[in-house]
Order: sequence, then structure tokens, then C-alpha cells
Amino acid sequence: MLDNLTNRLARVMKTLKGEARLTETNISEALREVRLALLEADVALPVIKDFIAAVKEKAVGEEVVGSLSPGQALVGVVHREMTRIMGESNVGLNLATQPPAVILMAGLQGAGKTTTVGKLAKLLKETQKKKVLVVSCDVYRPAAIDQLKTVAGQAGADFFPSSTTEKPVDIARAAIDWAKRHYHDVLLVDTAGRLAVDEAMMKEIAELHAAINPIETLFVVDAMLGQDAVNTAKSFNDALPLSGVILTKLDGDARGGAALSVRHVTGKPLKFAGVGEKLSGLEVFHPERMASRILGMGDVLSLIEEARKGVDEEKALEFAKKLKSGKGFDLNDFRDQMSQMRKMGGMASLMDKLPAQFAQAAGQMTPGADDKIVRRIEGIINSMTPVERVKPELIKASRKRRIAMGAGVQVQEVNRLLNQFEQTQKMMKQFSKGGMAKLMRGMKGMMPGGMMR
Repeated sequence: MLDNLTNRLARVMKTLKGEARLTETNISEALREVRLALLEADVALPVIKDFIAAVKEKAVGEEVVGSLSPGQALVGVVHREMTRIMGESNVGLNLATQPPAVILMAGLQGAGKTTTVGKLAKLLKETQKKKVLVVSCDVYRPAAIDQLKTVAGQAGADFFPSSTTEKPVDIARAAIDWAKRHYHDVLLVDTAGRLAVDEAMMKEIAELHAAINPIETLFVVDAMLGQDAVNTAKSFNDALPLSGVILTKLDGDARGGAALSVRHVTGKPLKFAGVGEKLSGLEVFHPERMASRILGMGDVLSLIEEARKGVDEEKALEFAKKLKSGKGFDLNDFRDQMSQMRKMGGMASLMDKLPAQFAQAAGQMTPGADDKIVRRIEGIINSMTPVERVKPELIKASRKRRIAMGAGVQVQEVNRLLNQFEQTQKMMKQFSKGGMAKLMRGMKGMMPGGMMR
């Protein structure tokens, strides 16, 4: 996510050397590079101008305290300004109205509106315990109605049927009536999209908005479009009273132009970010956390929140005891940790939230580690007997062949897993003996290229 921008900014900050105070001289070159990095990221030009001017104004005269380098001192200023441009803090959904709270979803075709409706329904259901009804007003594509029905079923939301012969306004009114009679808390209205902004589309969605008077009008936009995404958001904002923006496909956006520009150009807050195709792939958008990610500091708070959601507390306490004692860590625990990681969105999702140096190091330690590999490891461990999982030293050649056949893999993969487990076990022992510092030293030896000096 936003990898190009992160790498570019990291290089800029490293090269910044100089005095004990940030001056025009020692930051002018760095800011020129920051400007180029933002232009490359397809950030809107007015946003770049405002950003560079604000950073320059606030950075000049900033003292470089203690052990900080000038680059690190500038990072602090850049982080604060980035957060400001993206909206200071998260603005949540306003559902303070007599049920049902109607949320209208607008956007172009292919931006991911229907999938986002499913993701939002799942999020509201799980985090706020809301009873959600969804309805499609896309009368031009029968496939869109079927897709929403499928997505609603997966998200555990109720679906209000509609057909291509009805008018969008009539469908929405009927859905509101149904939601009132069946005590739904929230109604999500999916609308038709076009490949480009046109008059007919804007007229239709404005009529729909006037008829149902939603409490939230959310604009769904594809982050990978960069500057085009921002221009589209502006067009919609001129036609509709938008209350917020949802950026989809942010995990596939290596540049980050839309994330940094949308708020500044439309004046509307970014409320959610779509990351991944799974229905759980919708994150609440926190500007300060996103700024940390862009600058390679990671997003540890989101990681903790993910962990809280997905972690079985009893198992976690049990594991913590084993970690402390350094004894009893077996293949059952190894499998549990793998499955836990999968619940938290897989390796890619975890790596994305780690600080850049850890993410790189971890990426080098486990090349291509993804859901498929995690599932394969789980399959191999499940093919073992309970005794073998507790005492892996019993697993010799004939047992390895049986396990490999049971899991449908080669014997080499069983060997690889056992070696991996052995390394993990050693790290656990190090942790119990000498705490975190010793563990880090152990990891340093395992990482190529002296990643953690």
C-alpha cells in the first residue's frame, strides 16, 4: 500500500544532514525531493503547494532535539501536515436519527460500490450490533442486484429484492417502508454507476437523494485512479451533498495520490478504506495512522485493534505463559498462531501495518508468505498425530512420508516446516531467558543484509 511514496520519502529523510536546527538551507533540497515524490504519487497540485508551504513554515527554526537527526525532526513536521491534509482525525458515521438510518452509496461503475455495501453491512453488524437491510437501485444491470443479494447473504445482512422494471425512487421508498415495519436500524442503498460522470446519472442520483433524504451520502471511489478519482469526487460533490468518502482498492494503490488529495479537494472526510476483496477488508480511515504508514512508521494501533478482534483471549493467555517459561511450545501452538494470523487478514495485512524496516525484514525472512502458505502449514500439522505435534522429534523418515501424503505435499515441505518450527522454538527460548533485547539480537542473525543493525 502506497509503497512508492513510502520508499521515496524514506530516502529523502535519510539523506538530510546538518545543524542542530532546521534551516531553509538544510531542508530546501529535502522539500524539493518531497515535492517530486508527491508529484510522482499523483497528488493534486494545489494540495502539494499547500503542503510544502506549510511544512516549510513550520519546519524552519524547529530544534533538532537530543539524539534526533535533522531528517527525523523533519519527519515529525511532515507527519503532522500529512495528517492535517487527510483530515486530522476520523469522522465516523452519523446514525443519530429515528431508525432506519438511510445511507446512500454513490460512485462510478467498477469503483466497488456493491462490495463496499456488503463490507459496510458486515462492519455495522459486528462492531455496532446493527440490524442492516440492503437494497439495489441499479435498474440497468440485473447482475448488480444478484451480486448484492450474494454479498448481503455473506455479510449476514437482510436483502430487499428489486427488479429492472421498477424505478429507482420507487425501489428506495419501498425499502424504507419495509425497514420501518421490520425494525431495521440501518438501510444501505446501492445506486447505479456509469463509466464516466454524465448528466443523466447526476440527475437520477439527485432525484433519489431528494426522495429518500439519507442521513449519510457516501461517495465510493477507486483509489488506484489517482488524480482522476479526485476529479470524480469533486464532480459528485458539486451535484450531491456528500457527507463522506470511501476509498476502495487502497491495498492495490502503490502511489497514494487519491488518499492525500480527496479530503483537501472535496472538503469531505475520508471515512473508510477498502483493503482487499474479502468482506472483512474495510478499515476505518484514521488520517494520523495513514500518515504513519506512508512515512514508514507502521500502524501499530490498527494492528492491536485487529488483534483484539481476532484473538481468542484464553488461548492468548495460555500462549503468553508458555512464552514466559520457554517450555511446552509445540506444533499445536505453532498452528494456532498461524490460524490467528489468518484471522487478522493474513501476512500481507500484518506486514502493511508494521514499520517499514520490520516489514522489509519480515518480507525477507518469509518470502511470498501468504494465505496459501499458511493454509498449507496448517494442513501439514493437521496430518500429524496428537503425539507427533507435542513431540516433533519422533517424526523420522517413514512418518514424514505418511504426513506428506496426508497433506498432499512433498516430503521436503514437511522438512521445511519442522526446521521453521525448530527456529521458532529457539527464539521462544531466547525470549524467556533474556527478554526482548536478546530475541532481537537472535533475529538480527537470521535476517539477511544486516537489516536490523
